[in-house]
Amino acid sequence: MLATARRCAILATAIGLIGAPAAAQPPPAAAQPPPPTVTSTPFATPDTDRCPHRVAPPPAIDLSEVPAPGDPTPTPLPVPQRPIGGGDLDRCGIVTADGTPPLPAEISATGWVLADLDSGAVLAAKDPHGRYRPASTIKILLAIVALNELDLDTVVTATEEDANIEGSAVGLGKGGTYTIRQLMQGLVMASGNDAAHALASQLGGVDETVRKMNETAQGLGAFDTRAATPSGLDGPGMSTSAYDLALLYREAMRNPTFAELIRTESVEFPGFPRDPNDPLPSTDPAAAGDPASSTPVPTDHPPFTLANDNSLLYNYPGALGGKTGYTDDARQTFVAGAERDGRRLVVTLLAADVRPIRPWEQAARLLDHGFALPASTSVGTLVDPGSADAAPAPSILLATPPPPAADDHDEPGAAPSRVPVLVGGGVVIAALLIGAALLQRRRR
Repeated sequence: MLATARRCAILATAIGLIGAPAAAQPPPAAAQPPPPTVTSTPFATPDTDRCPHRVAPPPAIDLSEVPAPGDPTPTPLPVPQRPIGGGDLDRCGIVTADGTPPLPAEISATGWVLADLDSGAVLAAKDPHGRYRPASTIKILLAIVALNELDLDTVVTATEEDANIEGSAVGLGKGGTYTIRQLMQGLVMASGNDAAHALASQLGGVDETVRKMNETAQGLGAFDTRAATPSGLDGPGMSTSAYDLALLYREAMRNPTFAELIRTESVEFPGFPRDPNDPLPSTDPAAAGDPASSTPVPTDHPPFTLANDNSLLYNYPGALGGKTGYTDDARQTFVAGAERDGRRLVVTLLAADVRPIRPWEQAARLLDHGFALPASTSVGTLVDPGSADAAPAPSILLATPPPPAADDHDEPGAAPSRVPVLVGGGVVIAALLIGAALLQRRRR
């Protein structure tokens, strides 16, 4: 009995040190708290008043931004001493003009910008130059580069590497033939990482394409932006801002081809041939051709209808089209434009969530707010390429953020709860590290 009591005491002490099991018995029904009366998912827009992302995006939650062995860790981009766009755009919290109505109440995006596409006036913003991850909205920058350099009628044969690229895909197949125009459709309508890779191959390869994207961003005055991948998959040093995305969208919309592609709702997309290296499951021609046979026979992939993945395009009158994005580290990102009564606006969202409403619905609320404001409203401006305002200004590096921990995805649901957990035991810690290293990057 004494030995049994001693073992029980030791077990109780161990449980107290490492935490009770998840399957612990609940308290009696009478002691349980009453059910919550909240009828909708609670949310809170992150507070950015103290400029937590002035220098770099929030810490990564996975390993996607860890440099490859032997590669240096990119230093944060310099911070201009005066904000690009002037006005009140050096502020990190909510930025609105005096005397304007209250902002919509259902905006969960951490950073956003609402601006006039034609005049360039920024109508309102939140943390406009705060640095965040773009996810697939960076494909707008890739589109600018590709449309400037490539012939839309050039025919490209997709490679196995194109077809097998990770993340969201339009559906390229090895050996399939596509025009540059069709690859552009797959890029902006379906956020195809496979299309992005195929376009990068035509632009000189992934590294050269990323260099061209970053050079273009600098030339446009998008000094918060640094691409690490052509597609928006998270990588070391990836960065943009809500202001920069508005700047990039405005530049892209000056190209009639981009404006046409981004607002296209659906289009027929080519299929691709069966891979001749895939063995047939049956070598008996009679069995292979017998409809009654249960043995499947690989065939060519037929053409299919490609639909635009931007819900705002279908649900907001006057929508001009836009770009969606999502990765585990970037969260929901979104950029889109709309026209009403001859006035065109752009809205960008970064580090958003699907709560309390989806990003495209948040964008719709902000667009409605913008169209209700006087055309003279301004808290800053989107600079024009080549202007003195878009030239590099003296910069300072305000601080060095903690090293990234870093992944990539596209279009799931609400943000996971991130609750710190204290775990005891070297075996558990090692298992967590191995599991993190094996996380697969997802899309946009």
